[in-house]
Amino acid sequence: MNKFRLPEFWRLILSIGMCQFAGIIGSLFTTPQIPTWYASLQKPGFNPPNWIFGPVWITLYTLMGVAMFLVWRQYARSAHAKSAIETFVVQLLLNILWSVVFFGLKSPLGGLVIILLLWIAILATIIRFQKVSEIASFLLIPYILWVTFAALLNFAIFRLNP
Repeated sequence: MNKFRLPEFWRLILSIGMCQFAGIIGSLFTTPQIPTWYASLQKPGFNPPNWIFGPVWITLYTLMGVAMFLVWRQYARSAHAKSAIETFVVQLLLNILWSVVFFGLKSPLGGLVIILLLWIAILATIIRFQKVSEIASFLLIPYILWVTFAALLNFAIFRLNP
């Protein structure tokens, strides 16, 4: 008996959709706080305008989804794919958790702790993805760069708002 297998197109859509859905969940905690709590915070001079975050995250979630798809399609052929996907899911959950803690709980310190864990999880994902698909690992480079910037911004906000 053959195991059920989604056609690759639908696996790609599902992979991107899963990442975009994570972004939607995070935005439920983020969006209401932008004009209120977040607007009241002191921010460093390198803080980008608010409108930039949406397009950047949509792009990053799309790249993450494509990377996930590239690893998923190697699942049956790669002994490393399972742990790579598990690590990816952990970092995706930490991604959501950052929005919950930083914006939902209004905690720059808690957000800083989560974003540092997220950065480590992204690095681990890149390393594990590289064992399965170099292209997938490269697709996560903009993500870790953006999260590095976001961590610096989070740290600056924490320092400026004791």
